[in-house]
Amino acid sequence: MVKMETGSNSQDRGESPLKKKLGDDLKQALKGGDKVRRSVIRLVMAAIKNAEIARQKILEDGDILGIIAKEVRQRRESIEAFKQGNRPDLVSQEETELAVLNEYLPQQISREEITQAARRVIEEVGAQGPGDKGKVMPKLIAQLKGKADGREINAVVTELLT
Repeated sequence: MVKMETGSNSQDRGESPLKKKLGDDLKQALKGGDKVRRSVIRLVMAAIKNAEIARQKILEDGDILGIIAKEVRQRRESIEAFKQGNRPDLVSQEETELAVLNEYLPQQISREEITQAARRVIEEVGAQGPGDKGKVMPKLIAQLKGKADGREINAVVTELLT
């Protein structure tokens, strides 16, 4: 069981600024009666809590951004599935939730910026070909966490190393 302190000051607990913002936004959504925002933030907060319990430590902003990015990815996949299933009502709901989640992610970088970062990391680690992808990916994903989709990063690295 993880022992987490329960002080009233978030700084006492070492709470990340992003987690504090989510908590503050949840309070605003509750006061304002914004059911979608309330629901989405509660879902994210529960995912954060579950990850903290699993890892037995309080998450930092980078880890929280990873959780939010995962939720965004799930929404995008659901939107595609609902479009194929001809369910515009569910597409609309998922797009609304996606908009709320995107507010918490940093501005996504372009493919060109991913390519530049990948080239720097490839040079840093001295990667020569596809076999060195394992050296490049962890470092690059850590640098771009929350700023770019993992599949996009993977595609760029694969392209550069072949």
